[in-house]
Amino acid sequence: MSRRAAGRIRILIGLVLVAILGSAIAACGSGAGTGAAGGAPEGQCAPHGLAGATAAPSNVDTSAAGEDRYTTAGVIPLDRIDTSALNLSTPGVITVGTLSDAPPSICVNSDNVYTGFDNELLRAVAAELGLQVKFVGTDFAGLLAQVAAGRFDVGSSSITATADRRKTVGFTNGYDFGYFSLVAPEGGGVQSFSDLGPGTRIGVVQGTVQDDYVVNSLHLHPVKFPDYATAYANLKSGQIDAWVAPSQQAIGAIKPGDGMAIVQNTFSLDNYIGWAVAKNNQPLIDALNSGLDAVIADGTWAQLYTDWVPRPLPEGWKPGSKAAPMPVLPDIQAAAEANAAAAADRAAAAPEQQPRSTLQQLGDTFFDWSLYKQAFPDLIKTGLPNTLVLAVTAGVAGTVLGMLLAVAGISRHWWLRWPSRIYTDVFRGLPAVVIILVVGLGVGPIVQGVTGNNPYWLGAAALALMSSAYIGEIFRSGIQSVEPGQMEASRALGFSYSGSMRLVVVPQGVRRVLPALMNQFISLIKDSSLIYFLGLIVTQRELFAVGRDLNAQTGNLSPLVAAGILYLVLTIPLTHLVNYIDHRLRTGRPDSSGALDPADAKLLEEA
Repeated sequence: MSRRAAGRIRILIGLVLVAILGSAIAACGSGAGTGAAGGAPEGQCAPHGLAGATAAPSNVDTSAAGEDRYTTAGVIPLDRIDTSALNLSTPGVITVGTLSDAPPSICVNSDNVYTGFDNELLRAVAAELGLQVKFVGTDFAGLLAQVAAGRFDVGSSSITATADRRKTVGFTNGYDFGYFSLVAPEGGGVQSFSDLGPGTRIGVVQGTVQDDYVVNSLHLHPVKFPDYATAYANLKSGQIDAWVAPSQQAIGAIKPGDGMAIVQNTFSLDNYIGWAVAKNNQPLIDALNSGLDAVIADGTWAQLYTDWVPRPLPEGWKPGSKAAPMPVLPDIQAAAEANAAAAADRAAAAPEQQPRSTLQQLGDTFFDWSLYKQAFPDLIKTGLPNTLVLAVTAGVAGTVLGMLLAVAGISRHWWLRWPSRIYTDVFRGLPAVVIILVVGLGVGPIVQGVTGNNPYWLGAAALALMSSAYIGEIFRSGIQSVEPGQMEASRALGFSYSGSMRLVVVPQGVRRVLPALMNQFISLIKDSSLIYFLGLIVTQRELFAVGRDLNAQTGNLSPLVAAGILYLVLTIPLTHLVNYIDHRLRTGRPDSSGALDPADAKLLEEA
């Protein structure tokens, strides 16, 4: 390829990237923000009141029904709770690990606030106790372990208090209940839990009680997904045959024209929903139970329940302790029937809706331009800076440590060479998530006096440790590719071994591996999304976390595609920059004057 053609390609790529970034900036300045004032839709993470009331399911599988064995008979009076003895990680503040992808129970709203029924109720309980609440986003797979290890005081995530989970953490009394809903294509072969068999591809979210139910109660092997939106997208696209989900998430996910329906539900009194607390922190469990009974007695629970998750209470269940009063609720069943009748009238008056084709569903799921405009402001203001901070910090530290590992790996001394090889093998062999969790949960409690129990920089350190193993191997291969004659020539000129390495061999080796180093840095940019497992406050979210939160609010994957566009904006210029630098280092600057060097001209004259 000629130099002119390569230049044209670079210009074209630059124009495309400028256009993409320009559209993002235009979205930021157009007033299409994420708050209500900007005209953005409220989405699923908002209280809809009785307008969102749903009727009690009529098709309930009662085979899973159990007996409530854990609800306490009463609670300690609120005025006898000593809030200074609750073993909180920060005095006066309950640090809460929560999720952002399960509205209306737990989510991040359009104003970037952790909310939902579970979290708003916990705020009210904390207010009864005179405490503040600090919410930190994390992934459900690591939530209970983080609560048990003291990373969080409380886990708030519509957590069903199963017997297996009680082996890891303690639970408060129940504040909510949950049906499991079986979601499947309308008129398909799956119409009840009894239709599920070994050949059925059943989707669940990994680590949830639905996962446990399918594995241990139905004795089947489900397809496991990281979040509800991804599981439902796979159901709509036909990649799975059915989805077992919490009823509220199932109801919120299904849209008209999807061709999906809740075909059956199941419920157990024994497995109520409570807040998770470390098993050895009984004072905090007692305090939360007292606060819960207090908000039930003063009507706060009923108001929040009606605002966020209105549906009739199942027979034999009520929130709080056994001594708590029965909450006074409006006629939710009547409201649900009115909503259903109104929906039926609207459907009858509307033109007949044809089933959407696969291409239409893909377009709606991944290319909703209004959601692109809604996503870009937060992606640019919050996600992009955090991604760059994490990647650059980890990249610089990983490069320095990688160079030390490379030099040690080719050392003539075994006591330098062997530790370097062991370190490289361990950190290259372990999955990135494992390294991040080990550093965050293992080192975090030791250094929490320095970090303030904030894992942000521990996540960057984990990324640096992981990347240094790869970078060290890249440097080592580059250094060893330099011809032995370079070392011999520099030693003949009087350089020491260390001077020859520092001034002659290493610079040549580094130049040869610049493309590989840039590839590693690009991988580091994408791996920065994994520190979400450690728990982040809203302002610390990187690109993927911001996209995932809006994905949860809307039930659409377009915000994740928008995040992917910004990843491309970061990575494509870096790729071409390093190619340009590599080309210049190999060929040097072209002589535009066309004049010969004086020494070369003299040689030609003599010839």
